[in-house]
Amino acid sequence: MDRGDVGPGRSRPVVVRVPVEPVEAAVEADAVDAVSRAGDVVVRGPLFGVAAQSAGDAPRWRVMVAVTAGCPQQARDGLNSLLWFRAKDDAHDRAERRALLAAVARLESERVDELDVAGTRYRVVRAEEYAGAGAGGMEEPRPTDPEPPVPDWDRAAKGPEIDDGLVLDPDAPVTPTQALEQLALRGLCYTGARFPEDVRADARRALETHPDVLLLPPTFTVVEQAASSWAPVSGPHATAHAARKSLDFALTWMWPRMRGHIPEGADPHADARTWAAGGGRGGATGGGAAADRRAAELAAYAHAADTLRAGRVNQLEFQGAVYQIARTRRLLRWGPDGPEGPRPSDANSQDPTRIHLPLDEDGRVLPED
Repeated sequence: MDRGDVGPGRSRPVVVRVPVEPVEAAVEADAVDAVSRAGDVVVRGPLFGVAAQSAGDAPRWRVMVAVTAGCPQQARDGLNSLLWFRAKDDAHDRAERRALLAAVARLESERVDELDVAGTRYRVVRAEEYAGAGAGGMEEPRPTDPEPPVPDWDRAAKGPEIDDGLVLDPDAPVTPTQALEQLALRGLCYTGARFPEDVRADARRALETHPDVLLLPPTFTVVEQAASSWAPVSGPHATAHAARKSLDFALTWMWPRMRGHIPEGADPHADARTWAAGGGRGGATGGGAAADRRAAELAAYAHAADTLRAGRVNQLEFQGAVYQIARTRRLLRWGPDGPEGPRPSDANSQDPTRIHLPLDEDGRVLPED
């Protein structure tokens, strides 16, 4: 079958490969078990990023800006920065730099979702974020999801980035459970009355214009349990451990400052552990009832963080709230011309604007006008 001859409303064939390696087989068995625990789907909404395609690469696209932005304009701004730095550092000659800077100028003033620049086609792409859910709540990380052999809690330590080096290939073989998930989600569409009519109309139209589904790698998010739902506390992360580190940072540094337990102007390197032990500048060492209360409050934060660090903890109770590491997923719709872009009903939280200083044709940064 010629996979390239796929018109509007027609789906590409799904190529299924049977896992033969032990690790692949374990991941596949894990996916089957996950369906029995959390077989429902909870859809949160769209995310946006940027993909690029060079001549001769079709139908494949490469993700250039991770598909994690909450609105299309944030992805356009990511493309703006990508092209600006390419003009500054990687342009081969003045002609290429002029083309790149012309694209940057458009992105500073227009809501542009596709650009052809210096032999590369860039597109703002749209994905749906969703998660598995069951009787126990949202799906947690799976046993076979990557974890570091020795957890590194150093805030300066960098882990893998979301979508780093990811190639979008609609013809790439998938495992049986991935194929089933793709087929099951082809018809995913906003239908509830809580969605405005233009949103529902765009969703129905996308089923025809982009009938296929590609699954992006899972992400991991800290969520807080509310009365009847879960609310995200952090943005998505590439690994469950990175999500745990973000919760650890919130417990030991961010929340104590936001809630006034650590005063403004305090040593930025001091966290809840330091202050609870009396080591913060102007902290509990001063004595008195106020200092004792502060030390007790911060000791609770430090204890919660220590509990989180005790193992691969995916759920934590603290101050009457339940926090969980949720395994979030993303699907990207695909049509004859590649990945879906923003829909007319997708909202932008900001307008285009200048992000970087101007450059001249030789890549030198110019002073602000």
